[in-house]
Amino acid sequence: MGRIVYSNGDFRPEEDARVSIFDRGFLFGDAIYEVTAVLAGRLIDNDLHLDRFERSLASLSIPMPVPRSRLEQIQAELVTRNELREGTIYLQVSRGEADRDFLYPEGLAPNLIAFTQARKLADTPAQRNGIAVDLAEDLRWARRDIKTAMLLGQVLAKRQARTAGFDDVWMVEDGLVTEGSSSTAFIITADGRVVTRPNSRSTLPGCTRKAVLRLCDGHGLRLEERAFSPDEARAAAEAFATSASSFVTPVVKIGDAEIGDGRPGPMTRRLQSYYIEAALGAEPVHP
Repeated sequence: MGRIVYSNGDFRPEEDARVSIFDRGFLFGDAIYEVTAVLAGRLIDNDLHLDRFERSLASLSIPMPVPRSRLEQIQAELVTRNELREGTIYLQVSRGEADRDFLYPEGLAPNLIAFTQARKLADTPAQRNGIAVDLAEDLRWARRDIKTAMLLGQVLAKRQARTAGFDDVWMVEDGLVTEGSSSTAFIITADGRVVTRPNSRSTLPGCTRKAVLRLCDGHGLRLEERAFSPDEARAAAEAFATSASSFVTPVVKIGDAEIGDGRPGPMTRRLQSYYIEAALGAEPVHP
């Protein structure tokens, strides 16, 4: 038997879980999702993730499938049942099931699924050595602040970047970097300012991003929330990306340009350390 997953009210073995072919998440991508990291059995930044989860649902007029307190219980029970020490918990809510039609009927009951993925998140080769990112035109829809399950743009961009020999990709729109395909983009200037784009409909409001901004404030690091160009990124002293499943990951190459000396820089290393220290200070979960 594999993992225990959650599907519409029940915990069950993953091989017994099913989703209807009429689920609107399957037919239209009419669904939102959220991913929370688990480190040493602790849910990391989960309050930020559930805040965003609720905002995304409200933006699409999908009701909460269960109260927030029940979501937290489901997450905790999945950690316990799967003996998860390090990895992620995935939540997805679709609008519900109905015969295929762009116009959905009122009163659909949303579908909720959740599962864990055991994986190494801390002290990975990417975090130790840094990654190379490609640059690509941002072809996604205009409401990127909603964490929808419509991820084909990111899938194709990631695939193209990997085929070209890169680890990931940063998107570019109107001559400015928006974000990574599944991460927030940061640069550090020569005079030590941490720069990232402000939240808007053009980017997903990253939870790890928000945690890092708090760390910058708490440790006296200078921060600028503004857009930056690919040229500024290539000329930066350091660069890094943040996400729930990669924490703070140095970026050592952007396109054909090495960043700094081509190795993770000292400020990025500090932020990595600050983030892990804060994460390990989180309360362990209890079902």
